[in-house]
Amino acid sequence: MIPDSTSAESLRAALAGLLDGLPPKQAAAAVDRLIANYRGRTPTDAPVLRDRSDVAAYAAYRMPATFEAVRAALDGLASAAPGWTPASHVDVGGGTGAATWAVDATWAGPRGTAVLDWAEPALTLGRELAAASGSEVLRGAEWRKAVIGTGLTLPEADLVTVSYVLGELTGEARRAVVAEAARAGQAVVVIEPGTPEGYLRIREAREQLIAAGLRVAAPCPHDGTCPIEVGRDWCHFSARVSRSSLHRQVKGGSLAYEDEKFSYVAAVRFPAAPVVSRITRKPQIRKGLVLLDLCGPEAEGLTRATVSKRHGDLYKGARDAEWGDAWPPAEDDARPPAAD
Repeated sequence: MIPDSTSAESLRAALAGLLDGLPPKQAAAAVDRLIANYRGRTPTDAPVLRDRSDVAAYAAYRMPATFEAVRAALDGLASAAPGWTPASHVDVGGGTGAATWAVDATWAGPRGTAVLDWAEPALTLGRELAAASGSEVLRGAEWRKAVIGTGLTLPEADLVTVSYVLGELTGEARRAVVAEAARAGQAVVVIEPGTPEGYLRIREAREQLIAAGLRVAAPCPHDGTCPIEVGRDWCHFSARVSRSSLHRQVKGGSLAYEDEKFSYVAAVRFPAAPVVSRITRKPQIRKGLVLLDLCGPEAEGLTRATVSKRHGDLYKGARDAEWGDAWPPAEDDARPPAAD
């Protein structure tokens, strides 16, 4: 695994000037409609990205955030399987290719890549952006039109990604896509928005993947039933997204960054080493102690650990820990402190 720290900058460079020639009101209207769809609950059997203006607005509005969320999820898989590198990748509903850029930032090539989407304008723009990159893998990717839903047939691949797609589908189509991803992929990573509804879709996909014979590599420490009580909480994580001037312009924001909330599951057909526990909330740092909300082994479920100065180096690790990190830190073989 050779993570590419310049990939986000390369993507922003490829996106620069994307909205040139597109009337500001038209771009703003497209962004507003996409935001409504992204936050809505109405499934569809038609592509969300309809034309060039939709695709340009989407790429400027969503690609940087999708890239960072997918890269964070892929980091979870890469950490669980540090000796594994995918030689082939299929991106289902890949649109303009944010997940493909994230895979390229996580693992070195060479790698055969196919991006499938039902919106031809998205594939066209994705191909243009990839051609402007410095990556041989991205420039050599195949961009293929396909109906994402029931009847989908995927080529077998080491890695199949399904990012920010399931919310656009009916229940039947959603289950069909996950089933086909499970059949075709040695590793399957599914990412959805970090909303209660997005989490429920990930929870359903997780159950499907396990039933199909895959094992969860991340973020969960086990293959058992998710311990979260539906309706009371949801499992999600956060990725920091740096905003370019184009991104701020399209989204109407002033901050130089934003936090993208996402839910995900990574499941595999090969040996992997899930974390002992995962930090599921932002650590609470108090005077002389750190409170960590953890999802641990199936028998432990959700717990809260208190790490104090008396834990020595573990306390230092807790102060540096972030939401979504493995616990205890990889360099520490000790079990986490007992839950409160």
